[in-house]
Amino acid sequence: MAKPASALVEVRNLKKHFEVQKSFLGRSSTLLKAVDDVSFTIFRGETFGLVGESGCGKSTIGRTLLKLYEPTAGEIIFDGQPITRLTHKEMLPYRKKMQMIFQDPYASLDPRMTIAQIIGDPLAVHNIYRGKDRVDRVKELIELVGLKADHLNRYPHEFSGGQRQRIGIARALAVEPEFIICDEPISALDVSIQAQVVNMLEELQERFGLTYLFVSHDLSMVRHISHKVGVMYLGSLVEYASVHDLYTNMQHPYTRALLSAVPIADPDTAEGSERIHLQGDVPSPLNPPSGCAFRTRCPHALHRCAEEKPALKDSGNGHLVACHLLD
Repeated sequence: MAKPASALVEVRNLKKHFEVQKSFLGRSSTLLKAVDDVSFTIFRGETFGLVGESGCGKSTIGRTLLKLYEPTAGEIIFDGQPITRLTHKEMLPYRKKMQMIFQDPYASLDPRMTIAQIIGDPLAVHNIYRGKDRVDRVKELIELVGLKADHLNRYPHEFSGGQRQRIGIARALAVEPEFIICDEPISALDVSIQAQVVNMLEELQERFGLTYLFVSHDLSMVRHISHKVGVMYLGSLVEYASVHDLYTNMQHPYTRALLSAVPIADPDTAEGSERIHLQGDVPSPLNPPSGCAFRTRCPHALHRCAEEKPALKDSGNGHLVACHLLD
């Protein structure tokens, strides 16, 4: 019998609030609650997909896990070790194990550096692969992502968007990480290139035993690559399940609305499907509704929804839903 996978990343009641306005005396007067009490676990070798509308806090979670943003509250545990309160110096060994692929392949690469410098920079920071070994390692990485060694002396502006993202992936792989946060890595790419990049990420995961947090608003791509999926709305998780359970038995009204908007290739199936149109706009995170944040757009909202924020509850088989309709 195969040994069950162990938890690599555990997030417990994570909060990230930003001060956007201060009072005359310098005290915080307005908070933007980008991430508000989020918990989940990612096991070794799996991909956890995080979906939701723009501005729901997906990317903020990724940056907070790497401590590019300091968490406001909660716990982040990596490979059994709490890292929430570690200093910048204490985080350095963990940064070798945790890397990020950024959303924008144009802004994430320094235009003044050659590709060899960009990929080799993490090796220099962590003081690994010196001299000729470093040069060989950089060549190995650029070829690993489908580019050629003679590309290394060029600059980012000489490459297409898809090629730049491959360079970003090579940089993330340079220090042999265990966990990679993919922050909407395909959203800025042409549709014809998106599948190539996702397939490459899957091949790299299988080859090196990588663990991914895959942040995206593309529900069909999340379904393709993920093992588990979390659905976010206005800074909170509203549903969390295995990819099969979520896509075949969606329970939260927001999840149903999101999935109803995914295009269906089969005309016969598409004709029988119903598109759910949500009313109104997403509330401002500066002034979220009381109780359930989704209640202002939910066609099934109850009086209770305005008074009490629903907690994530197990509806069976580890399928967690935050909705009073299921109580």
